[in-house]
Amino acid sequence: MQRTTKQRTAILEELSRQEDFRSAQQLHDDLRSAGQAVGLATVYRNLQALAAAGQVDVLVTDDGESIYRQCAQTAHHHHLVCRACGATVEFQAPQLEDWTRSVAAEHGFTDVHHTMEVFGLCPEHAGDAPAAEDAEVAGR
Repeated sequence: MQRTTKQRTAILEELSRQEDFRSAQQLHDDLRSAGQAVGLATVYRNLQALAAAGQVDVLVTDDGESIYRQCAQTAHHHHLVCRACGATVEFQAPQLEDWTRSVAAEHGFTDVHHTMEVFGLCPEHAGDAPAAEDAEVAGR
């Protein structure tokens, strides 16, 4: 069980005010702007502990940076993320869970866990993508 600290409470409260994923540095800046005296190392350490406990979601960006958001769902879930704006939808996929267990069992694996993020364009940015025909021509 995690110990509740003033810093951890401040981090969770700040995350609850955010709709999008935030890096540890962004969250640290947000906390400092709000008058919270919390060190960057403390933010990193707490985010890692909160992610391990399933209290926050973590995504890894294309450049390898971890970004965090408070979980909207308490059950195991996955993410659909807009490449343009970062809008995120949490979803459950029972078929994926069944498939994962089946593949693991087929190969003798136990105590299996997984994460899945699907990246695309949200309805607001769907028009920003080149048409499939344009992409084919560009790729030739």
